[in-house]
Amino acid sequence: MSHTQRRGRRIMMTDAERDAYLTQQRTCRVATVSADGRPHVGALWFVWDGTSLWLYSLTRSLRWAQLRRDPRIAVVVDDGVEYGELRGVELSGTVSPVGGVPRTGESCPELDHPERLFAAKYFGLDVMPHDARHAWLRLTPEAVTSWDFHKLSGLG
Repeated sequence: MSHTQRRGRRIMMTDAERDAYLTQQRTCRVATVSADGRPHVGALWFVWDGTSLWLYSLTRSLRWAQLRRDPRIAVVVDDGVEYGELRGVELSGTVSPVGGVPRTGESCPELDHPERLFAAKYFGLDVMPHDARHAWLRLTPEAVTSWDFHKLSGLG
């Protein structure tokens, strides 16, 4: 194992650190792929339920059109200014829409929990407001990578 691999493992977040981080952060960057292979990256609000990342996206968007054609996605949530403060999580896999497209508030028990989380996080509400312009995408990641450079201060 190389020094870089050992360091990479030592700066990884624990599952609990990752869950807390993803719960606290507000914006992620979502990468999709166009028909000709060009990447497209855009910012979205999200919630993490400990298993899946729930993305709330405009349905009339380039992102939505690209994901209908090719549901593969990579998402990065990161922060920090100085080198020793950098931390983040990358999640990748295949997304699937959940609930109505667009979402108008009809009953969908699978969305009860993520919508409660989202309403509290972004709107300070108990109930999710629906605008009939957005819909839910669920990413249950196939791969997760994390880093927390705060941990470097203890490495020699």
